[in-house]
Amino acid sequence: MISHPIHIIGGGLAGSEAAWQAAQAGACVILHEMRPVRGTDAHQTDSLAELVCSNSFRSDDWEGNAVGLLHAEMRKCGSIIMSAGDAHQVPAGSALAVDRDGFAAAVTAQLMAHPNITIDRREVAGLPPAEWDNVIVATGPLTSPSMAEAIAALTGEGSLSFFDAIAPIVHLESIDMGVAWRQSRYDKVGPSGDAAAYINCPMDREQYEGFIDALLAGPKAEFKDWENVPYFDGCLPIEVMAERGRETLRHGPMKPVGLTNPRYPTVKAHAIVQLRQDNALGRLWNMVGFQTKLKHGAQSDVFRMIPGLKDAQFARLGGLHRNTFLNSPKLLDRQLRLKAAPRMRFAGQVTGVEGYVESAAIGLLAGRLAAAQALGGDLEVPGPTTALGALVDHITGGHLLNGGSFQPMNINYGLLPPMETPRKDADGKTIPLKMRGRAKKRLMSLRALQDLDGWLAG
Repeated sequence: MISHPIHIIGGGLAGSEAAWQAAQAGACVILHEMRPVRGTDAHQTDSLAELVCSNSFRSDDWEGNAVGLLHAEMRKCGSIIMSAGDAHQVPAGSALAVDRDGFAAAVTAQLMAHPNITIDRREVAGLPPAEWDNVIVATGPLTSPSMAEAIAALTGEGSLSFFDAIAPIVHLESIDMGVAWRQSRYDKVGPSGDAAAYINCPMDREQYEGFIDALLAGPKAEFKDWENVPYFDGCLPIEVMAERGRETLRHGPMKPVGLTNPRYPTVKAHAIVQLRQDNALGRLWNMVGFQTKLKHGAQSDVFRMIPGLKDAQFARLGGLHRNTFLNSPKLLDRQLRLKAAPRMRFAGQVTGVEGYVESAAIGLLAGRLAAAQALGGDLEVPGPTTALGALVDHITGGHLLNGGSFQPMNINYGLLPPMETPRKDADGKTIPLKMRGRAKKRLMSLRALQDLDGWLAG
């Protein structure tokens, strides 16, 4: 134990992971979380690591998906977020989805029980006190105005902002399973062994066109201060997607491919709405890709036009929340420290990564870096061949190589150094052309995990 604690501001995914990693390394941690003293526009509980949007951590396929690789790297690093996610998993095909309440309760209990962690339920308004010499700011997309203003004043850089939209959640018993059916796309079996993890609601052309008309005509939330918002393409409100073209949704969240209605196996649906299990009991289902800024009354009317959801009862309607992030390539160094005030590190979505897992991953690294500093050691971030290192590269300078303005990014193989596409497998057999892309991703993942093992050993 050390006399000078690490102060972590924010008890979301990134702050919780940072606190766990630092404490596990032997550092003394004070985790500051303002809820429930002060709430936010999106949170509903005072639990640490509460999931405010989807309950999915996305693909768990480490061999062929970059976020699955990030899962694997974080597990190797002893991630509290991944261990709690694995313990509270619900069926979701090849994705890792969790029971949101059980997940947050588990993370909260583990952090509260750790002997090196103190949890302070008060708001840190403005910049942290000057005597705090080792700070991690993990205030996320809902950074309080006082903190955001203080950071902007310190750096001279105005924070950029966009919005994440929240998808509605439907009670299972209100879904008409005489119309809908259970099936995962292409019958793909997920980690839980379930090849029917989604509920599918089919639309013919007439139903789809009527739905698009209602979606476009429905009243939207109006926020004069939020005009000209640069939405993140990975989390667009569904009506914004529809505004980009009437066929956009059929090639996005409502695509009908890989699914067959068992009642009419020879009839191809024009579009399909999918719902994903949202809690361990299987009673709540999330409308996949249906983030929305429609007003609540309109949501009920429009979404009940979907076949199978005529009598839908909503446990939660969709909404919109603010997302603030830094111009990190200009403001942060590779230790995730603010160049204008090196005593402060940043972690999570506020740094310009997008997604639950990516936010927690930056928290993981920030916690380890802060602990090394507190304990008198030195620690470099993992190399760029790892998913963890690639994320740091993106937010601390890699993006500038491509020009343009800095925007949030999910982990993807495009952030890792490329490898040559293999033509033969380990036995010398020719790999079919359509399988070579996945074979290349697998090699990149194997390289990443091997290099991460070397970093951990060092």
